[in-house]
Amino acid sequence: MMQEQASLPARVQARDVLQLHPGDDVAVALRAIEAGERITLEGRVLTAVESIPHGHKIALHDLAAGAEVRKFGWPIGRMKAPVAAGGHVHAHNVETLLAGVEGYRYAPVKGEALPKPEGSFMGYRRADGRIGTRNEIWILPTVGCVARTAERIAGIANARHAGKVDGIYAFAHPHGCSQLGGDLDGTRSLIAALACHPNAGGVLIVALGCESNQADRLIEEIPEALRGRVRVLRAQGVEDETEEGLAIVDALVATAALTARAAAPLSELVIGLKCGGSDGFSGLTANPLVGRMADRVVGAGGSAILTEIPEIFGAEHLLMARARDESVFDGIVGVVNDFKRYFLDAGQPVSENPSPGNIAGGITTLEEKSLGAVQKAGQAPVEDVIRYGARVRRKGLTLLEAPGNDAVSSTALAAAGATVILFTTGRGTPLGFPVPTVKIASNSHLAARKKGWIDFDAGQVLTDGLEPAADALLERIVSVASGASTAAERNGEREIAIWKRGVTL
Repeated sequence: MMQEQASLPARVQARDVLQLHPGDDVAVALRAIEAGERITLEGRVLTAVESIPHGHKIALHDLAAGAEVRKFGWPIGRMKAPVAAGGHVHAHNVETLLAGVEGYRYAPVKGEALPKPEGSFMGYRRADGRIGTRNEIWILPTVGCVARTAERIAGIANARHAGKVDGIYAFAHPHGCSQLGGDLDGTRSLIAALACHPNAGGVLIVALGCESNQADRLIEEIPEALRGRVRVLRAQGVEDETEEGLAIVDALVATAALTARAAAPLSELVIGLKCGGSDGFSGLTANPLVGRMADRVVGAGGSAILTEIPEIFGAEHLLMARARDESVFDGIVGVVNDFKRYFLDAGQPVSENPSPGNIAGGITTLEEKSLGAVQKAGQAPVEDVIRYGARVRRKGLTLLEAPGNDAVSSTALAAAGATVILFTTGRGTPLGFPVPTVKIASNSHLAARKKGWIDFDAGQVLTDGLEPAADALLERIVSVASGASTAAERNGEREIAIWKRGVTL
């Protein structure tokens, strides 16, 4: 029988260290622990034989070289060298168990019933019935050659139409030409999907004219029902592309300004689930908290999107066991093994993760990082699997193909239809994306130190408990969905990044 993943207790009683599962070999230091300190855990006394940094792991008993190490109730690696009880368990003495492409067996596990919260937010209803959380004009260049042109048009138009819509934004990128095959297809699909987004009340596609990413082919990927709010400017075909672009935006604003916010149920919310700059507390506080949000939104009839496929390696079995049916299971296997081959074909190991910042924050192996990361998906069944550049097709939890890179994966979440992104972080980042991006700090120190970046302090999970924190975060999400600005929005942090996979001509 499959063992369930450990989850954080509703209220944490520990003061010094936290053991997440009874079968774990390690506990997490909730503060810096000095060598020689005596620590009480579950009625037993443990002496630290060396210093344990904040967020790092302490051995609960002697571990021999070659022994598997468990955290979250699952193996996170193998000991490269022995460590005594009270020792520091980290990258210097632990190695990954991951190797390459694996075979998987469909073994579904019945999940728990999800909460069914009531509630609403104030959003913008579009002609196709979807609800946006912003009413903006988006300017999307087909190719990097006209990226600056798009930005110039947006800057002038934003000043001209201040207050009429929620903003006018250009999303520059360097791609769209000198690309071939699937690489070009991915760029085209990503931009077309962004053009469909309900947060955009109008869209201007700025094309050059001679690029590989031809505007007509791009428009074909936009459903006919949504093309009425999309306009195309071909810069090579007009005398003054800036003036022509501004005239188009003037008309788009006039139409979009007629739409007002109205009450919408939580079932119309689409949340993107993302972590970046994780630390040893991400899997203890912020990610389980976001998992509660996924369960509440999905339980209410809404949608949640999980991505970062390389950052579920080592924990993919937990999602596979929750696949709605065998076809969804096959879809998860496909995106996971395709991504592993992507690494292997490039001569890289599948475990070339965590990042230096992750390691400094206490994460040792990719398995450990992944077991923490998948908690963002809560307990909901996986209803669908979609490839990069595709849009969400079903309510519930969707797994989206995209890499772990913060900008690339967050852009893919927006293109898939997320109208709010929940972004957990233990190290901090100022990045923002096309849709409101709620930054959730895994620890209170980061939240206090980087108030200009952080929207919510998940460190309160360790003091107030998970459910009170979940209530507070849901309230914040509803506020943002209804128009309250995020830190990234206030800072003007908005960008996209496109996954470049092929050769450059």
